[in-house]
Amino acid sequence: MSDNIVEQLDYIFKPQSIAFIGASNDLRKWGGRVLNRAIHSDYRGALYPVNPKEKKVLKLPSYADVRKIPGPVDLAVFTVPAVHMPAVMKDCIEKGIRGGIVISADFAETGEKGRALEQETLRIAREGNMRFVGPNCNGIWSGVVGLNTTPDEHKMSGPVGFITQSGSFGFAATKQINARGFGFSKMISIGNQGDLTATDYLEYLWHDEETKVIAMYMEGFKDGRRFIDMAKKVVKHKPILILKGGRSAVGARATMSHTASIAGSDEVFDAVCRQTGLIRVHQLEHLFIMAEALFSQPVARGKKIAIVGNGGQGVLGSDNLMALGMEIPEFSKDDQLRLKSVLPPHAPMPRNPVDFAAGGIGTIGEMRVIETLASFDCVDAIFTNVPVARSFKATLAERKMEIINAVQSFAQIPATYGKPVICKSFTAAGDVDEILNEARIPSFTGIESCTLAMSALVQYGEIKRRS
Repeated sequence: MSDNIVEQLDYIFKPQSIAFIGASNDLRKWGGRVLNRAIHSDYRGALYPVNPKEKKVLKLPSYADVRKIPGPVDLAVFTVPAVHMPAVMKDCIEKGIRGGIVISADFAETGEKGRALEQETLRIAREGNMRFVGPNCNGIWSGVVGLNTTPDEHKMSGPVGFITQSGSFGFAATKQINARGFGFSKMISIGNQGDLTATDYLEYLWHDEETKVIAMYMEGFKDGRRFIDMAKKVVKHKPILILKGGRSAVGARATMSHTASIAGSDEVFDAVCRQTGLIRVHQLEHLFIMAEALFSQPVARGKKIAIVGNGGQGVLGSDNLMALGMEIPEFSKDDQLRLKSVLPPHAPMPRNPVDFAAGGIGTIGEMRVIETLASFDCVDAIFTNVPVARSFKATLAERKMEIINAVQSFAQIPATYGKPVICKSFTAAGDVDEILNEARIPSFTGIESCTLAMSALVQYGEIKRRS
């Protein structure tokens, strides 16, 4: 077997042909649901159902034995009962299959009998040079080939690689990020980590060109020391966000019956995150709020944040940013005068947060304020509201054109100045939202979400400077 993890796992994430061991015509069963999802995904390779009792499965020719499939097979997806796994694994090895996804459960998570079955399955696979995901998992999504072997709905491709020890979290995460307009490069439900571990997937995603940010939900690690060493290497190139389950005594106990994992000390894990450069989060939703900021914006060069907006946005934004360790710098006299020149005449001498003084500034005025702030040496990043769709031109056509031009200029600020911009959105703003979405300027309806996104950019900036 090659020592190169990319070569090994490409059979799983970039297969040209797949056998479904235990395929079924019954969509209530895993063997039916998983094959059905693959059929209705964007995957264009060969799909081979294996079921000795059926001539066809979901309108595809079925094979009684994997060894009877004509031509080579790269990947096998297993949905047979655990007790049959050693036998069907032997058949796959004889066929020369190099990648596997063991969705079947009743292995180590159930006790010693299941653990023995898992070890025997692993022994056979290792002897035959096969690497496999699971067992006791929900499958994978691979955007590069459009392959979905999970029981969940169609997924969008995108820049986030998601490693999850919970299959249900994979479904919830898909809902969340697809609603935000982006998707996964890879989504891996890792289950018991009987063969491949979180560290193996982490190394693979490090080298995966489609993955820009790595997000993880973990309950326990099979190779903690190796994971730490790998994470230290990966964070120099890509950010890693991690949500750790089993923080409470009850949660830690539950991880054993869920994925046969030992949760470990939460305090120790917290220290590990600080030492290795992992960005720890405590809610599933936070993983993807922070991931969106990290793949779409330049990292912050420091932790000094300028806030723009009326009233409560400045107050609560300041409170939340400072609670997360960021700073709201005072402006120098010269900087105040520069800002004053682009604010309405009635506005007071500006401080940080910058208040628009009851509006009346228009889209082009807001853009000028943000651009002026981006030019300040004392500002590392900007938290502002989505520009208002407001112009003071005479005709509708002139007003629309001015708004579009101003927002397009606004959208270029991160690239021009190398400083991130995070937006607070109050209501849908038509052309404004469309331009910002296309430019990948993140906007969120909640101040907490905005400050979490900014925190990710500041934290990863510090991690990059340390590494």
